[in-house]
Amino acid sequence: MRGHITRTAALLCAALGLTAAMGTASAAPGASSSGAERAAARQTTLPVLVDCFWHPQKRPDAYILACGDGNSRLVRLKWDHWHARSARATGVNVVNDCKPYCAVGTFHSYRVVVRLDRPRPWAKDPQVQRWGRISLEYTGARPEGFSRVMSYPLWD
Repeated sequence: MRGHITRTAALLCAALGLTAAMGTASAAPGASSSGAERAAARQTTLPVLVDCFWHPQKRPDAYILACGDGNSRLVRLKWDHWHARSARATGVNVVNDCKPYCAVGTFHSYRVVVRLDRPRPWAKDPQVQRWGRISLEYTGARPEGFSRVMSYPLWD
């Protein structure tokens, strides 16, 4: 019995030693960074738009606003600019009118100007900036009960 405990303890110590060595090597700055990895790190200096699946995006052509049910989404986004302090696009907001209720409602399309601002560190990866607010400006018709400009905080 005593020999079994000693062998188990020795194996655990060896495994911990290997794990620590591997963790140190992979954490060493620049130890295994390729040129592509360094370029990707530089590209993260501009804020990202975090989607419903916690994926960072830059200049997406579509974006779901209502993650829970998909009843509001942006499509056909064309980005005019994507800078460190703001981003701007034109596109279409497709919104379910939920009449008589959402499962049988009708989707309607509204032309919008989309603005992103208030960059801040992303909780998932504080080295990455993410947009903190999205604003939609309806350029024509708009969903019932909506103002001409609607602003929403973006999740972290």
